Amino acid sequence: MKTFIKGDKKVLNAWAFYDWANSVYALVISSSIFPLFYGALFRIEGKTSTSFFGIETPSESIISYVTAIGFLIIAFISPLLSGVADYLGNKKFFLKLFCLIGSLSCMMLYFFDLENLYTSLLFYMMALIGFWGSLVFYNSYLPDIAFPEQQDAISAKGYSLGYIGSVILLIINLAMVMKSELFGFDGPMQAMKFSFVLVGIWWLGFSQISYRLLPNFRNSKKINTQAFFSGFKELKKIYKELKQYPVLKGYLFAFFVYSMAVQTVMIIAAYFGEKEVQWESDDQRQMGLIISILLIQIIAVIGAILTSRLSKKVGNLKALIIINTAWIFICICAYFVVKPISFYIVAAMVGMVMGGIQSLSRSTYSKLLPENTTDTTSFFSFYDVTEKIGIVIGMLFYGMIAQITGKMQNAILFLIVFFAVGIFLLIKTAKKERIS
Repeated sequence: MKTFIKGDKKVLNAWAFYDWANSVYALVISSSIFPLFYGALFRIEGKTSTSFFGIETPSESIISYVTAIGFLIIAFISPLLSGVADYLGNKKFFLKLFCLIGSLSCMMLYFFDLENLYTSLLFYMMALIGFWGSLVFYNSYLPDIAFPEQQDAISAKGYSLGYIGSVILLIINLAMVMKSELFGFDGPMQAMKFSFVLVGIWWLGFSQISYRLLPNFRNSKKINTQAFFSGFKELKKIYKELKQYPVLKGYLFAFFVYSMAVQTVMIIAAYFGEKEVQWESDDQRQMGLIISILLIQIIAVIGAILTSRLSKKVGNLKALIIINTAWIFICICAYFVVKPISFYIVAAMVGMVMGGIQSLSRSTYSKLLPENTTDTTSFFSFYDVTEKIGIVIGMLFYGMIAQITGKMQNAILFLIVFFAVGIFLLIKTAKKERIS
C-alpha cells in the first residue's frame, strides 16, 4: 500500500475531481432537468395537484415537503456518522456509500411517474441524501490531505471543476431533450428520463478516479456507544461554548434565519419558473428554464467576485446586510413575474447575489471563530447542521403557504420576512462586534 503524503498534488487533484463527479446532481437533478420533468408529468395528466397521504396537495408543495424531509434526515445523520467516521477513520467508506446511494437513486429516477408517486419520491429523496451525505465526508477530507495554505486554492479548483463538468453534461442533456428524435428517443420526456441515468453514471464513474488516490485512514478500533454519539456531543459542546462568544452566536442566529430563505429560493426557483411563467410553448419552457439556470451559474461567479470586493470595502457584516436587502428586492420582483423576459431578469439578479451570499456567509463564520481554536471541524459541523435545519424550516413554510394560498408567489413574498429578520439580527451583531 502506497504511503500517503499530506499535501501531495496528485491526492489534492483527486479530491478536487470529486466535484467534477458529483456536481452534475446539483445542476441537472436539483436545478434544471428534473424540475422540468416533474412539472411536465403533472401537465401531461392535466393536473396541478394530486393526493399526497390522503390530502389533495399542489405539486410544488409535495416536492417542498419531500425535500424538507431529506434535509432533516441529513441534519440528523451527519453528526452521527461523522462521529463514527472520525473515530474509526473510515470516512472513505462513507463517502463511497453515499455516492453509491445517490448515483443509483438518480438512475432509478428513470422510472419516476405519478402512478407510483411514493416510490418515485423516495428515489428523489435518496438521491438528495446521497449527494449531501457524501459532501459531509468529502469536505472533511480537506484538512486531512491539504495544509492550511493549500486549502483555499484546491477548494476553488474543486468548485471550478464541478462547474465545468456539470455544465458540459447539462448541455449534452439539453441537446438530447431539444432534439430527442436525433438521439433515438421517443420524445423529450424519455430524453429527460435518460438524462437522470447519465447523471448517475457520470457521478459513480468519475468518482472512481478520486477513490483511487484518496487515502483510507481506517484503524483497528471497534465501534462503541461513545463513538456513535460523539458527533452529537460535539454539537452540544459547541452550543454551550457559543455563550462565551456573543458576536459569533448572534451571527450564527442571523445566518440561520436568512439562510432559510436563501436556500429555499435556490431550490424552488426552477419549479417556480416551470409552473408560474407563461411560456408560449413546451419547447420555449424547456429551453428558457435551462438557459436561466446556466445564466444563474455564470453570473454567480461574477457575483462572488463582486461580493468579495464589497466585503473588503465595508466589512463582512455590512456586506451581508446589503446582500440580504437585495434579496428582499428580488423577492418583490419575483412576485410580479409572469412573462419569460421578467423571469430571465430575476434569474440574473438571483445569480448576482447567490454565489456571493454563500461564500461570504461561510468566510464570515470562519473569521468570527475564536482565535487559536483547534476545534474548527466541530464548529463547522455545527454551522452545517444549522444550515440544513434552516432549509427544512424554509421548505416546509414554502410548501404550506403555497398549499394554503394556492399560489407560489405568495410563498416567495413570505420569505421576505426571513430576510428582514436576518437583516435586523445582522445589524445587532454588527453593533456587538463594534463594542467588543
